[in-house]
Amino acid sequence: MFTVGPVQENCFLLRREGSDRALMIDPGEEAQKLLGALEELGVTLEGILLTHTHFDHVGAVAPVARATGAEVWVPELEKFVLADINRFVPGNAFGPFESWEAEHTVAGGEKLELGGFEIDVLFTPGHSPGHVSYSIADEEALFSGDVLFQNSVGRTDLPGGDGPTLIESIRTLLDSLPGATTVYPGHMGLTTLGAERASNPFLAELAS
Repeated sequence: MFTVGPVQENCFLLRREGSDRALMIDPGEEAQKLLGALEELGVTLEGILLTHTHFDHVGAVAPVARATGAEVWVPELEKFVLADINRFVPGNAFGPFESWEAEHTVAGGEKLELGGFEIDVLFTPGHSPGHVSYSIADEEALFSGDVLFQNSVGRTDLPGGDGPTLIESIRTLLDSLPGATTVYPGHMGLTTLGAERASNPFLAELAS
């Protein structure tokens, strides 16, 4: 996990133990740091997976993709945002960033086989219209983007956000994945689905 950029976004680099292949989820910023990690590990980046296209999650997509040749998977409903990213950056405090035409789209329901992992793509809108999460069942791992955090949930006051939709997405995650599943969120620290069901104050209606 690399926490990058002014919004302290978590970018994840995944590889099987001993493998020379890797995946990256949500390269938000600080491309040189991320590329340096790939070089230090001596791994080939096979893919870049995006949970959604808010600027703090995609700022390093273009430089990392160009440097490594890795293809990009983006939520289908948000492909146009990545292709013209600066039009969607709020104010003048962030960026500018480089747009990127993603090679692949996901909408939820897909099973990806990349980097030695089998990855289930789950449609989890609410924070953004096309948001997806990535589940790796045999690792009991969920990369939740900005849907679910430790003792919190994703904000819904940005364009395309919707509170009830977000809670329903989280309900689906809690009902379909084991409580022991580790949540790797887009911000803050790691947690588990079980811990969030039991104590997250935003999920009180889902606790039972």
